[in-house]
Amino acid sequence: MMFDSVYGEIFPFWGGLSEEDRNYICQNSFAVSYPKGKHIHDGSECSGVILVRSGSLRLYIMSDEGKDITLYRLHAGTMCMLSASCVLKAITFDVFVDAEEDSECYVIGGAAFAAVSEKNPDMRIFALEAAVSRFSDVMWVMQQILFMSMDKRLAIFLSDESARTGSDTITLTHGQIARYMGSAREVVSRMLKYFASEGIVEVSRGGIKILDRKRLRKLTL
Repeated sequence: MMFDSVYGEIFPFWGGLSEEDRNYICQNSFAVSYPKGKHIHDGSECSGVILVRSGSLRLYIMSDEGKDITLYRLHAGTMCMLSASCVLKAITFDVFVDAEEDSECYVIGGAAFAAVSEKNPDMRIFALEAAVSRFSDVMWVMQQILFMSMDKRLAIFLSDESARTGSDTITLTHGQIARYMGSAREVVSRMLKYFASEGIVEVSRGGIKILDRKRLRKLTL
């Protein structure tokens, strides 16, 4: 079975499950294609555990006024536990998930994952550890928003995005960057203009090209 071999490589607890439990999870798993812009999860239901095969997903929270803050992004080979509120009942806030690129994912039904994890401590511990590791990412985002200057935050974002893609050119719009950083597009545009005037980056229709990586890295410190 396709899912059995995939999960055997991903989940350290997989070999310790009974054949019946493994089959139950596989029978409640689905291969799903999400088009760019698709709203996947709005926090009001248990969407399940999402494993990203290709593409990119964005997780965010939203205020009553409609302002959103990106918590983190998921790329190929990563997993989302926060969309499975029926597995992690301590999660009492709404997390939203959108596909920011055409994405191929595996989804394990939340009810099935929760039922099997109730009988298997190693599986439950894995789910909790996966969630805790993501909360570290969330706290890092909050730390940046609350305590860091805008130039440092933008320098960190550009450096991280360049490292992730392996390119000196960041092919994102000012609006996308602002959304990922929890800021306003005008603020990002103004700071990029400053970076460009200092010769750190070059801004064009094709994106933002890093010209002076050493100075950019210095801004992150």
